[in-house]
Amino acid sequence: MNKYEVLYIINNEVADEKKNDIVTRFSTLVEANGGNVITVDKWGTRKYAYPIDYKTEGYYVLMTFEAKGEFIAELERLMRNNESIVRELVTLAQ
Repeated sequence: MNKYEVLYIINNEVADEKKNDIVTRFSTLVEANGGNVITVDKWGTRKYAYPIDYKTEGYYVLMTFEAKGEFIAELERLMRNNESIVRELVTLAQ
């Protein structure tokens, strides 16, 4: 298993309860697919460097986890299909 980091931005207009549900959902998804969540760091609301869909702020979350390489494509697909996720980036951690 490889170690990965995923940084994703949740639409800031989403209710706080739903933000927590989204974070929990992706953490549970990693574990359900045989992975191991190391840390979930909620950075909170931050300004964008440039407007995205006419919005200037989003809720940032950094999750570090271990998983098999085949799982990453599925994680990215599910994040892209979630309307509350503005952007996501998965990288191989050192």
